[in-house]
Amino acid sequence: MKSAGPGKYGDSNGLFLFVKESGAKSWVQRIVIRGRRRDIGLGGVDLVSLAAAREIALDNRRAARAGLDPIAEKQKARAILTFEQAAAAAHKELEPTWKNERDRKAFLSTLKTYVFPRFGARSVADVTSSDVRQAILAARQIAPEVARKLTFRISAVFKWAIAEGLRTDNPARAEALALPKIERTTEHRKALPYSDVAHCVDRVKESDAWAATKLAFEFLVLTTVRSGEARGASKSEIDRQAKEWTIPAKRMKMKRAHRVPLCARALEILDEAAKINGGSDLIFPSLRGKTLSDMTLSKLVKELGYDADIHGFRTSFRTWVQEKTDFPREVAETALAHGVGDAVERAYARSDLFDKRREMMEAWAKFLGRKNDKKQ
Repeated sequence: MKSAGPGKYGDSNGLFLFVKESGAKSWVQRIVIRGRRRDIGLGGVDLVSLAAAREIALDNRRAARAGLDPIAEKQKARAILTFEQAAAAAHKELEPTWKNERDRKAFLSTLKTYVFPRFGARSVADVTSSDVRQAILAARQIAPEVARKLTFRISAVFKWAIAEGLRTDNPARAEALALPKIERTTEHRKALPYSDVAHCVDRVKESDAWAATKLAFEFLVLTTVRSGEARGASKSEIDRQAKEWTIPAKRMKMKRAHRVPLCARALEILDEAAKINGGSDLIFPSLRGKTLSDMTLSKLVKELGYDADIHGFRTSFRTWVQEKTDFPREVAETALAHGVGDAVERAYARSDLFDKRREMMEAWAKFLGRKNDKKQ
């Protein structure tokens, strides 16, 4: 069905796939209700699977044969949905689209804290722009950055409500809220001076933390990848013979596959991890065999007395390259999986500078492998 052109493609119980000229695909059911032929929209293919659409279509047909009107029943149920109920439904549909687990949890938790007490129990159709505005302004007094994200989360609920036919407008749109602008200050991730990184790695290795946690942290520092990329690393991504790790596009922030050269110590870490991962495809599983949480690594570093964010170790590496080496900027930026140059330049400069990056990462590993002091 993915390659289907514009048109209608039939299934069972009156269900068919409707493909528009734009390429948008949705499920529609043609059914006779009390002697009258009706078309019922069941949702887009991105949100409703074929199996789910078939189940809904079967339920609708059974209801119609029993003399009920599934369209009227659906509208009646929707009419009494509260904002909180609508938020839960919207969250359920949007959840698979969020890559970050923290975003999935924050969507409902922030609404629960700042919005539901104000109008969560009210019908989603009755909430006004004034209601939303007052909730956002109140949240700004406590957590300005959360309030900014809250605006988008509330808007997402109303967009879902519009798509479901619960209302025709979005009271959370910017022009309706007319919120006063606030100064945004950029807060950089806390990072250690590069001369302190080796000592931090040693402290982590000497700690009582779970072995996989310690290995994951050292592997992350050596490879300069993002936390989620290291924590989600799997055996299938490693090419031992080529001494490289290929992170698939779906796990990368820029949605492009990224090759990482593996130094000798990184390969040793993989060997050590293989002895304790219990057969999991994950290289660094938690005690329960799941993916390590970002908080696990962050908490470990902070408990050891280092005022640094996990992401900040990428900054430490980048500063070291800039101040202590002659490696070109584009080599360092490519190692961090950052885009270099504008779209035209990237279209022509397609090399991932792998050999040069391998040399640079070996130098970084050598730097970390010796005792560093402030003079270095």
